[in-house]
Amino acid sequence: MIHYSKDTDQIVTLTLDMKGRSVNIINHEIGKVFLPVVEHLKEEKEKGKLRGVIITSGKKDFLAGGDLDYLYEADNAEKIYEVSQGLKKYFRDIESPGVPVVAAINGTALGTGFEMALACHHRIVINDPKIRLGNPEVSLGIMPGSGSVTRMMWLLGIKKTFKILSEGKSYAPKEALSVGIIDELADNQADMLEKAKAFILNTKEGRRPWDVEGGRIPGGTAHDLSVASAISMINAQLTIGYKDNYPAPKAILNTLVEGSKVDFDTACRIESRYFTQLLLSKEAKNMMKAFWYDFNAIKSGANRPKGIGKFRPKRIGIIGAGRMGSGIAFNGVMRGLEVVLKDVSKGIADRGKDFSEKKLSHLVKQGQLTESAKKELLAKITTTEAFEDFKTCDLVIECVFENEMVKAKVTKDSEMHMDEYSFLGTNTVSIPITKLAESSSRPENYVGLHFFAPAEDIPLVEIVRGEKTSDETIARAFDFAKKMRKTPIIVKDSWGFFASRVQNTYILEGLTMLEEGFSPALIENLGLQAGMPKGSLALADELSLKLVLKYENQAAVNYGPKYIQHPSVSVLHKMIDQLARPGRSAKAGFYDYTDVAKPVLWDGLKENFPAGKMSVIEKDLVDRFLFAQVIEAVWCLQEKIIGSVPEANLGSIYGFGFPAFKGGVLQYVNDYGISEFVEKCGELEGIHGPRFKAPSLLKKKAEAGEQL
Repeated sequence: MIHYSKDTDQIVTLTLDMKGRSVNIINHEIGKVFLPVVEHLKEEKEKGKLRGVIITSGKKDFLAGGDLDYLYEADNAEKIYEVSQGLKKYFRDIESPGVPVVAAINGTALGTGFEMALACHHRIVINDPKIRLGNPEVSLGIMPGSGSVTRMMWLLGIKKTFKILSEGKSYAPKEALSVGIIDELADNQADMLEKAKAFILNTKEGRRPWDVEGGRIPGGTAHDLSVASAISMINAQLTIGYKDNYPAPKAILNTLVEGSKVDFDTACRIESRYFTQLLLSKEAKNMMKAFWYDFNAIKSGANRPKGIGKFRPKRIGIIGAGRMGSGIAFNGVMRGLEVVLKDVSKGIADRGKDFSEKKLSHLVKQGQLTESAKKELLAKITTTEAFEDFKTCDLVIECVFENEMVKAKVTKDSEMHMDEYSFLGTNTVSIPITKLAESSSRPENYVGLHFFAPAEDIPLVEIVRGEKTSDETIARAFDFAKKMRKTPIIVKDSWGFFASRVQNTYILEGLTMLEEGFSPALIENLGLQAGMPKGSLALADELSLKLVLKYENQAAVNYGPKYIQHPSVSVLHKMIDQLARPGRSAKAGFYDYTDVAKPVLWDGLKENFPAGKMSVIEKDLVDRFLFAQVIEAVWCLQEKIIGSVPEANLGSIYGFGFPAFKGGVLQYVNDYGISEFVEKCGELEGIHGPRFKAPSLLKKKAEAGEQL
């Protein structure tokens, strides 16, 4: 696993190369392998036979993170603490042989893998933009537990360390150098090893700042007035931004504050305590379930049609160079695809290409891309006004506005020039795929490809199966979404598909509260407190009240005589028909958009929806916001609109911002307790009506003592 070699300058190179694995990993068990190696290095130092140590990798990546299965299943606080402290001991031994130790990082190093790199006196990385470095643990609801918080604080200071760790970002080498988490860049493998050796030969002794008498944390400790003031501000921002729903950032801050007041080893013990506390939290378990287990279940193709070979697209066509089409084009070239971007004129299509140019220039500025790479990527986008240019495309995506006639026309015009093996995807948000496919000459090759705005950022695509869409087209759409590094969820062609249908219940519940006499400001604030990214009234404005009403009208058609009108419909009609305030696009909705940059709740709401309830238990309203969405998601699972629990969970988090700390709409039920959830549904149904009725699937699961 660890190859040991020593040159004539008495420099030892340790090459990590785990047998039977594509990547090197380090966890509580594998860390023990370093113990005899470190002991041998200490003996060599005492004999005067060791000048320095280089740690590098024999694989494509340097060192991956820890054992997620172990972390997810861990439930013993004492054991978790011991494991955290154990890994810290191995890393402490690495940095303490008394000779300089260099991490020669030839590939990606994340999580615990980067914690090992931080335990070295010097970090040199090959300047390849594909390499990623850092500690993104906060994205899983946890924090680094093997010394990164404390080491980074001593290297960069409290404020900078908190920003880096709380963002959970992974950095390209050039960017990592600029923020200070690495020390040097190399052109290639040989240059990296040469620079590592040069550092050792020019460094008399390896000693960390915290091991130097009189060493100080950059910027000062939490005892210093200026630092204490900054900490108070960060604390306030955390409370405002996260509503105390995400404990990991607060735990990182507390570790930094408390750790800055004590010696290094005591700070490491403080770090282990907060790491243990986080790992046992429901929030961490929910987030690991969503972003690791659910994500990998989808990625592995659990719901992809079987027996169909992998589709490897090379060239895609996009109709519509607006914000959505331009975003998809940018995403495509970043994934190595050639893009034909079409609009009614080449000039308009060129403006869509300009969007990619600006995004690429920003990446160059950040150090994530070279200027030459930027030019190569831009060259992959061909702009046009002619449908004929789609003849060499593997698929075409239409992103024109929501009009059936326009979509039908571009479908026919495109298919006239498309290869017989290619397929066409529509980015509709509200029109049934089966209906749109009526204009297609080959409906088996027609599919819904619902990207979410902004398309270059939101990591989700709804693949919507029409009545005649073939399994092969679904499989190819799935492979295309993965090529775009999106999470694909396969949904049935029904009103609102999955994401919009469930999201609509959040909006409608907020509108119902307004009709009941609750303050608009209270409604918005409690929506945010529940963990949603926007208040329900603001979201209604953004989507447009007409679209919100359209989804509800589609539900009425879908359920026929069984449909029970939602109590919020009267609010929608009043806003649209009587008050002519259909939403943000008209600069008039629940919000006033006189100052577009800072919209405020419309004063007229007080007159048209007068306050009637002055006292309320806020948790009751929060429950209504979340239960409305969860119940609708369960209906979608029961009606087979969505095919699996993982797809529903990630579809809700990525698609419309359902609280990640709850693990997604269906994990919410497991977290709440399925029997308790059904009981609460009965309570809400008794007060607010049948929209809170628990679906039979939930009742059966509760009776069987099963989870979703």
